[in-house]
Amino acid sequence: MSQQQLGRGPLRPRQTRPAPPAPDEEPPDSSPPARFVGWLGGLGCVAAGYGVFQFLFSVLPGSIEGSAARYLIAGISGLGTSVAAWLAAALLRARAAADERTRGTAVGPAAMAPGAPGPLPQAFASAYDSLVDQVSVVDDPVRGRLTGWPHSLGEDSPSRPTPVGTAYGLHIMLDLGVPEGRLSTGDLVDTLWRLRLPDGGWSARSQGSEARPEVTALVLGALARAGGSAERLAAEVDRCTSAFTRQLDRAGRESTHVVTTVLRGLLRAAPRSEVLPVLREALADGAISDPRRDHLRCWGYRLDPPHGWPSPLHTAQAVVALDRAARVLGENAGARAAREDAVRWLLTCPEASHDTCADLRNLHEEVRRPRTDDASRHEVLNVRHFTASWVARALLSPGAVEIARADGLEEQWRIRLDGAVAAVWAGQTDGVWFWGRGDSTELRRPMWMTYQGLSTLRAHALWMYQPGG
Repeated sequence: MSQQQLGRGPLRPRQTRPAPPAPDEEPPDSSPPARFVGWLGGLGCVAAGYGVFQFLFSVLPGSIEGSAARYLIAGISGLGTSVAAWLAAALLRARAAADERTRGTAVGPAAMAPGAPGPLPQAFASAYDSLVDQVSVVDDPVRGRLTGWPHSLGEDSPSRPTPVGTAYGLHIMLDLGVPEGRLSTGDLVDTLWRLRLPDGGWSARSQGSEARPEVTALVLGALARAGGSAERLAAEVDRCTSAFTRQLDRAGRESTHVVTTVLRGLLRAAPRSEVLPVLREALADGAISDPRRDHLRCWGYRLDPPHGWPSPLHTAQAVVALDRAARVLGENAGARAAREDAVRWLLTCPEASHDTCADLRNLHEEVRRPRTDDASRHEVLNVRHFTASWVARALLSPGAVEIARADGLEEQWRIRLDGAVAAVWAGQTDGVWFWGRGDSTELRRPMWMTYQGLSTLRAHALWMYQPGG
């Protein structure tokens, strides 16, 4: 990937044009001197000079001997004003051009010389080294040797591989291509099977010994990508789908996050499963209309009332899931209309800065389920969402690109995609992404966030690459 050329291609200009300011927002350079110079530039250098000449000629005192002297003083002042206005306007134009060049550079910490490798290969290499250095190998007396990762890198407690951390680690290895043999994807696959619960399926560390569909689908998707046994996968898919019903898991079936996670995982592990069209229709039917954005459809955190506020995060998750389902299952008119509306909704962000806008704000969500052993108590799954990565992935989906072209929204698409990818890049250090713990300065390095960051940058680089350009 050392010869990627970012910022080129059919919907990809070399330079990113800045988004226009909102109607009630001043332009970036709105200090009084800048406004004064802009006013002079609007009049024109000659007009500004002539205005000063006329003004001075009319106010100079009559005590100055002769009209010739008054003409001379006013003329020199007017000429000086014209030159000063021209120089100031030239300076502002030069500054604007420099800012434009800065904004138009490829995603990364700095511009580099032509032909030099970009920052992305180094980030990938650093991420791989970090995962190799922090892989956990534990000899479990019951399950045997476990090789993988906990939920986050660098956990203080004894790090024992978990299904979630190891599944995301396997996804990262598959994306990076495992350049050498320090890590074996076979060991990771074996570990995931050993972490399977006694009655089948997988759960997060906080969910105890009861399998949950979102975690099971995540693991099955990773195992399917790694070439797992079709028969073994099919048995687990059946267990997962038979428990993922409104009667047995109402909270999960009402959650946009859970349904989209299960849909994406099963599209990898069981693309012919009969439950996939059912989940797709439930997702499409859960869209809501947003009167603040031209009544375009989008998603909240729930698929059933009360849906919650329109959410860029959940809308992006739905777009990604529906786009993948369309390529595997085909698409009916209702699902297509909901997906296309959601893409248009993502392109209508009203803010001017699209790398720091509210649409990219990370979210924290709780999925609460009644415990099967005690219905009066609830199991709570804390889910954190890397919103910028989801928005970028939604905008990079083939369906989103088609809509941008068909609707003439190429410029909006470029601006919002560039902003989302810039926000994704800004969250990493040496290829590892960090999540802050509330108001604390303590940082966590969740495996899922690093996977989402790397996969987003990889997808963006592949989209932007053009050989021989």
